[in-house]
Amino acid sequence: MKQSVNILLSGGGTGGHIYPAIAIANELKRRHPKANFLFVGASNKMEMNKVPEAGYAIKGLWIAGLQRRLTFKNLMFPIKLMSSLLNARMIIKNFKPDVVIGTGGFASGPILQMATRKHIPTLIQEQNSYPGITNKILGKQVSKICVAYDGLEKYFPSSKIIKTGNPVRQDILETSSKRQEALTFFKLDKNKTTLLVLGGSLGAQAINKLVDARIDLFAKNNIQVVWQTGTDYKKQYHSFYQIKGIQSHLFIKRMDLAYAAADIIISRAGAGTISELCIVGKPVIFIPSPNVSEDHQTKNAQSLVDKNAAILIKESAIGHFDEIFENLVTDKNLQQELSTNIKQLALPNATKQIAETVELLLAV
Repeated sequence: MKQSVNILLSGGGTGGHIYPAIAIANELKRRHPKANFLFVGASNKMEMNKVPEAGYAIKGLWIAGLQRRLTFKNLMFPIKLMSSLLNARMIIKNFKPDVVIGTGGFASGPILQMATRKHIPTLIQEQNSYPGITNKILGKQVSKICVAYDGLEKYFPSSKIIKTGNPVRQDILETSSKRQEALTFFKLDKNKTTLLVLGGSLGAQAINKLVDARIDLFAKNNIQVVWQTGTDYKKQYHSFYQIKGIQSHLFIKRMDLAYAAADIIISRAGAGTISELCIVGKPVIFIPSPNVSEDHQTKNAQSLVDKNAAILIKESAIGHFDEIFENLVTDKNLQQELSTNIKQLALPNATKQIAETVELLLAV
């Protein structure tokens, strides 16, 4: 492989696409300090802030996904797509990437499409157990596909698939030794059960309403709560509860300590989050978002439930939460069973394996 390489990455829309791309870039930068990196994202999405914060340059495309109903935005989609394809071609012409990596999101489609047309080595990192339509189409064209679940031969050419798992933050690989530090950091009582509530970086309305309505339930069961409300819910919940053992955070920056402090976790079921929770190995109740494409989150969570590694409560069945939750809190054997089973699904070397796959493509 030549000394200085140009690596183009595209992933965005949500943290679930952005952070894996950043993790892959960080590992490749560690291995190849002279490499040049450029990210491509959707011009109005969170990657335009998060990627520069991580120290990387990014260019934005005027692109968005199709809505589920007929809207003006859908009528604009063909124009946005053509604009993005032209801009993607220009970015590739100017940057001259040696490899292009896509981790999902609206911008990945045009940039990978143009890269394959130019016969540039390409890699998709598919986080979900059920791929979206863009990756299904691209899967026939790209060089390699790194996946986190079994059974994706139904959607991708089997010769291209490598099971690596999803990239995770390196600081969560060892949380058990950080328990005391975590209790001190969050000012928690070591004699109480700690519940960690995660609704994603933007927040989840159904989960936030659930916590808001069950403050007394948690207090009755001697439970203290660390609650990530999400940045979309600043007015409703942020800093509102600092009593009755509940503390709310717009965004938890020290997720390693949040995981270390937790005894039980309530979470959405994004693919990246699931990969982290498998490594952390705590009992989890998943409440998947029903509003994501292809119902990815429910399928992701169900794959763990099928292995008796987690509990799944659909938003439509949230009325059964109290019974399910109290049963989990009081049943130590169930907690241990879920914890043991979810940890067996962990793939902690995903970032390293993906970087090695990229290196193989660069050596071609």
